[in-house]
Amino acid sequence: MRIDILTIFPGFFTGPLESGIVRRAQSTGAIEIHTHDLRDFTHDRHRTVDDRPFGGGEGMLLKPQPIFDCIASLGITPRAERDTTRESVILLSPQGRVFTQSVAHTLAATERIVLICGRYEGVDERVNTLLCDRELSIGDYVLTGGELAAAVIADTIVRLLPGVLGNPDSSLHESFGADDSQAPAQDDGVPRATHGAGGLLDYPQYTRPADFHGTLVPPVLTDGNHDLIRQWRRRTALEKTLRNRPDLLAKATLTRADHKILDELRSATEDGG
Repeated sequence: MRIDILTIFPGFFTGPLESGIVRRAQSTGAIEIHTHDLRDFTHDRHRTVDDRPFGGGEGMLLKPQPIFDCIASLGITPRAERDTTRESVILLSPQGRVFTQSVAHTLAATERIVLICGRYEGVDERVNTLLCDRELSIGDYVLTGGELAAAVIADTIVRLLPGVLGNPDSSLHESFGADDSQAPAQDDGVPRATHGAGGLLDYPQYTRPADFHGTLVPPVLTDGNHDLIRQWRRRTALEKTLRNRPDLLAKATLTRADHKILDELRSATEDGG
């Protein structure tokens, strides 16, 4: 897989792309990540990448010409002919659709991704309409530029690639992981809540020491009963999701038992428990 990042601050990525899993994935050849300085594709002595918006208003916009020329240099298939299951050109902006783990899985299956980092007040809209097949945002807030978003998306995608994580199931058994139907059928004795989070947040986890500052690890986790551990993990995953991200429950894969637990948790909350 290859990721190309278009930016006016290529130096920003020195840290995020040269650490941890992302660095290891590049060293093993699982992924190539290239940054491209848009100022290298300007045609004036000031290397101008921005200009004032038509119609007036605050701030400056990134001009389309450097972005178009950079894309042309990469040999990306024109939008009208592009197979988006193999290539995707993405504009990063606060106006985009929210980037989710589901979108990350889709992008991880492609061969090449181009991330265009917005800056200032945004990017000339013709970049979006003529070049991009996706416009993504990493959340409902405004950053000074798309570089942070590009680093977040690259990291999220890289860890989904085959062979990158030490345990290939790690990306399934976590918050926002795949549901049971997407996970491999197995019975290896590992006390998971489910084979995949099913759209829930992950359950709480603990390590040694068992007693830290007077707070004990829940006894169920040390008793060795895997069935009870699974039940506890599922219940606490539901509890954490209900408390922190109740919006996720509408799309989560839930069983009748899950709904019963949620009813109990809601009743306890209403009663002040």
